[in-house]
Amino acid sequence: MNALVPLPVLLPLCVTGLKLAIGPRLQRFQRFISLAVLGAVLVLSVLLMIAADRHGPLSVHLGDFAPPIGITLVADRLAGLMLTVSSAVTLLVHVYSLGQGMADRDDQTPVGVFHPAYLILVAGVSCTFLAGDLVNLYVGFEIMLVASFVLLTIGGTATRIRAGSTYVIISLFSSVLFLVAIAMTYAFAGTVNFAQLAGRLQEAPDGARTLLEAMLLTVFAIKAAVFPLAAWLPDSYPTAPAPVTAVFAGLLTKVGVYSMLRTQTLLFPGHRLGDLLMLAALASMVVGILGAVAQTDLKRVLSFTLISHIGYMVFGIALAGRGSISGAIVYVAHHITVQTTLFLVAGLVERRDGTTELTRLGGLAKSAPLVAVLFFVPAMNLAGIPPLSGFIGKVGLMRAGIDNGGGWAWALVAGSAATSLLTLYVMAKVWNLAFWRDAPPGAEGEGVVLESAGDEPGDNEDDEEDEEAPVAGSGRGRPVPAGAVVSAGLLGQSITTTKRLPWPMLLATGAAVALGLLYTVLGGPLTTFTEAAAAELLARTPYIEAVLGR
Repeated sequence: MNALVPLPVLLPLCVTGLKLAIGPRLQRFQRFISLAVLGAVLVLSVLLMIAADRHGPLSVHLGDFAPPIGITLVADRLAGLMLTVSSAVTLLVHVYSLGQGMADRDDQTPVGVFHPAYLILVAGVSCTFLAGDLVNLYVGFEIMLVASFVLLTIGGTATRIRAGSTYVIISLFSSVLFLVAIAMTYAFAGTVNFAQLAGRLQEAPDGARTLLEAMLLTVFAIKAAVFPLAAWLPDSYPTAPAPVTAVFAGLLTKVGVYSMLRTQTLLFPGHRLGDLLMLAALASMVVGILGAVAQTDLKRVLSFTLISHIGYMVFGIALAGRGSISGAIVYVAHHITVQTTLFLVAGLVERRDGTTELTRLGGLAKSAPLVAVLFFVPAMNLAGIPPLSGFIGKVGLMRAGIDNGGGWAWALVAGSAATSLLTLYVMAKVWNLAFWRDAPPGAEGEGVVLESAGDEPGDNEDDEEDEEAPVAGSGRGRPVPAGAVVSAGLLGQSITTTKRLPWPMLLATGAAVALGLLYTVLGGPLTTFTEAAAAELLARTPYIEAVLGR
């Protein structure tokens, strides 16, 4: 079974090479192999999760080189669960992207772009979950980030390039800081392997240990968009195509949360920065949800709720108890699925009406009841309405805070309750504006240009009013005759809005909603599993013995 551990990383990379060799030819075959490899990764992830639960952590030393020389990959309960959830989500988002027409059909593009970049992103996410040392955790981040740079700027519109530039700068800064932290860790401990560091860092001077902890937390907080290091997210994610935004919001920030979970429990037990983490968690929850309240664009609303609910996960990590860690793991799995689903629904709304600006939407509950249901269920799940999985995660975290009994813990319990109520208010606001009220006059969306790579403000001398030019992510578009085919800037493809949504988009979104509901149905086994994962993380011994063999 140990031999299966590297496959979630290797399979997407190998298929990426094959797709690059094929180029833009054989489009149907390319879609098939993309779906096949993502399905295979999902099956492998489930097998690894079950094996880790039954037999303990699985580890493999690539090339049979023992630590600290070799590359070590480890699959324990936490990694297995994260792999399973992320694999399911990436498979569904890929199906959605095929329905949206994101497959590469541009004759001017010499090689496929979206599919290879997407598979590389999946490989990078898998690598971060399985990494057994800091260097390969860094490599996983970089694989993921290189692919995300491509996906974020796909289509080459000015708005996407601008947002992508901000994302690149922030990512490069965090990567440099990560490298410095790795170098300092090796200087202090003579290794970067997690299992070896678990013992050696305990012998390091308190000041050096605290410095390393602070540096790594800063890196992971940037990746996870923890306040006050989250200002880049609301301007970067909403500009990308809907499938890209969905997988970014669902997965990329959670990779940072996973890294915090892994390092805080394994390398820094009894960490000194717990109070600082609690402050960051409380600030993320409150500032993020207040930002969401102030927004009028659906994508930006969801971006701010993303920042807010990252605070719940940091809450669990900061308390560092078995109950809080278990609650944080439940909430990570829940949030990956629900946040991805909501962004997929936002893509459906944009595809249908040409905008996600709430002031220009209305009447969707009557005109698109299926889309309304697909939004309502995950929205209530995000707000934590019982008995949905969001409620299960929040109750676990709040119970852990009450059991802790400290001042900061009580403040976080109060902040969690307030954030949950404000999240419900925000979701009700979106429901009322976009779905429940009558459509505002002139809100006809069929045949609206979503955006155009070659039609930015001021590009056309015949445009009398530049403000009518389409701007990505702004919720504005230029009306054209219904049914006319126009360029939407997705690799030069021709895409129009339509009242009849492609069935793969609806199927993928519906499956994502069902996955979120499955967490509710399996709430008992899920919490049992996460409690075992939390106990394993806090014990540390099973992980260390699986890697070092003692």
